[in-house]
Amino acid sequence: MTEVGLNTSVIEDIGGRKMGVIEIYMMSSQVSGIVLATGSLREVAQFVAEWAWDIWWALVLGFTISGAIQAYVSQERMVELLGGRGFREIGLGSFFGFLSSSCSFAAIATTRTIFKKGASPEASLAAFQFASTNLVIEIGLVMWILLGWQFVVADFLGGVFLIFLFAVITKYLIPNSWFESARDHPDETGGGMQMDTILSLLLRVPKRLLSSFSPRSPSTTTSSHEHKHTHEHHHEAHTEHNQMPSRIGWRYAFRRAIHEWKMVWSDIIVGFVIAGFIAAYVPQSTWTQLFALAPQGTFAWVALGSLIGVIVGIVTFICSVANVPFALVLWSAGIPFGGVLSFIFADLIVPQIVNIYRKYYGLRMAITLFVSIFLVAFVSGILIHYLFVGLNLVPQATTGGAVSGTYTLVLNVLFTPLFLAQVYVTYIEPRRGSYSVSA
Repeated sequence: MTEVGLNTSVIEDIGGRKMGVIEIYMMSSQVSGIVLATGSLREVAQFVAEWAWDIWWALVLGFTISGAIQAYVSQERMVELLGGRGFREIGLGSFFGFLSSSCSFAAIATTRTIFKKGASPEASLAAFQFASTNLVIEIGLVMWILLGWQFVVADFLGGVFLIFLFAVITKYLIPNSWFESARDHPDETGGGMQMDTILSLLLRVPKRLLSSFSPRSPSTTTSSHEHKHTHEHHHEAHTEHNQMPSRIGWRYAFRRAIHEWKMVWSDIIVGFVIAGFIAAYVPQSTWTQLFALAPQGTFAWVALGSLIGVIVGIVTFICSVANVPFALVLWSAGIPFGGVLSFIFADLIVPQIVNIYRKYYGLRMAITLFVSIFLVAFVSGILIHYLFVGLNLVPQATTGGAVSGTYTLVLNVLFTPLFLAQVYVTYIEPRRGSYSVSA
């Protein structure tokens, strides 16, 4: 037997090759790393599966309601109502945004269309664009389930703050000539991001609602023949689609709901996976140390949390509904209440969306929108934090949503057939040659 010292001890592997202790240690470390990685990946899958299960029924319900509402809309009429720069137009822009799609990319495309057709910056870029991504039904349902009702209320009130602050900036701080240049800027998407073509579901306003407002006169650039043709076209479209709850009307609404899914499913999956990886791989202590750079409870702590929320919202590249699972990760890790809201509000300045701003409106307006939204998301988070602290409505960090496991099971069982019916109406029924109403 060969004698060796402690540090050069050897053992013989199955093949007869001698391995030193250091080599054995390195191999064992690699094996341990693989086991740990496998365990972490299992945690990621568990996080994603649990979140998906918890919010499945809410997504189906939210997209169904959104599809049904959008079956009633007239985008041209909406533009006529949003030309002014006062509170009325801001309120209408927010309301129409609330009724629209939750997809951030769809929202900025629709905003671009109504802005370039004459809607004011306050009603379009501030009110409509923000409300259509952060104040829609489905994101409220998901926040209620994962975070709790307090966050739903905070998201709504914080959204009001943000829209008001953004409208002040667009009306009083940004020169009107910049907006005119943005309207005249040629589209640089080159057809690759023609959202209006992708979205045949640009918002339409209920006719009975519109009848209560005084319409503006038609544009002088539109001939009477064109105006008549447009009116007849929309009359036929509404006659065909808006006989709710007729069978054709519901089929049309179901297809709009599936169209919503097609636009956001990838964002939702990416958001869940990113949140899952961060929850599994980033230690809680890392976030705790980051949020503890300022003494807890001080203004500096709240401001730092809101700043971190905005920055993380930008660099994580996820948007709208997909932000909520990651917001839960941040909230559980100790970010201030307002920081969660600032994170959610930052979904309109992720890099790919800012690049679309550049293509739609030019570099100057893209930078202006980025700086403005960054600022108002930061400030709104601070304001809503202190408002809820003053009202004693800030929940415990361990508080989750309001739907128990039993109710989640029942609701998922009830809403899954509805989703399957929407899939059938959208993809299977047209192949049989019946009800060929397109979304």
